Amino acid sequence: MPRIPIDASMVILTVLAALFAVVAYLKDPGLPLVGAKQGLSLIWFILPRLIPAMILTGMLQVLVPQPFVARIFGNAAGFRGVVVATGLGMLTPGGPMVSVPLLVAMANSGAGIAALVAYMTSWSLFGLHRILAWEAPLMGWRFVIVRVVPSLAFPVIAGWLVLIFYSE
Repeated sequence: MPRIPIDASMVILTVLAALFAVVAYLKDPGLPLVGAKQGLSLIWFILPRLIPAMILTGMLQVLVPQPFVARIFGNAAGFRGVVVATGLGMLTPGGPMVSVPLLVAMANSGAGIAALVAYMTSWSLFGLHRILAWEAPLMGWRFVIVRVVPSLAFPVIAGWLVLIFYSE
């Protein structure tokens, strides 16, 4: 049977869940059960998406040649890798169940940390799917332009700073 990895994030999340359960109990002894049921109901939303996302990650790792990923996004790619990763981050559709497994696949296939930082920063700031589906229809294109244009340099600067200050 696989061992459940216990790391700092798991400990922090467990402690926070227990702390919030105590606070909920103090407010009303019935609330922890309600909260647990609501939280566990998310499994039925997340699991059907998480399983194919993990399989996709594995498929990307076996189908996309590692030398290709290393050449485009690896440490030797330098600033060009940061710029390409920034573009890829903008174009990656979906939520974290798509972007994070793709990030893991890139990392396991030889992408450098600078490109990974640029990708995730870009995906977080400029997901084109979010802009088209949510921001523009709800806030208007003026808002999108005012938000996006000043922020365009952020992923590139983040990746560039990693290139300068962090060596693998």
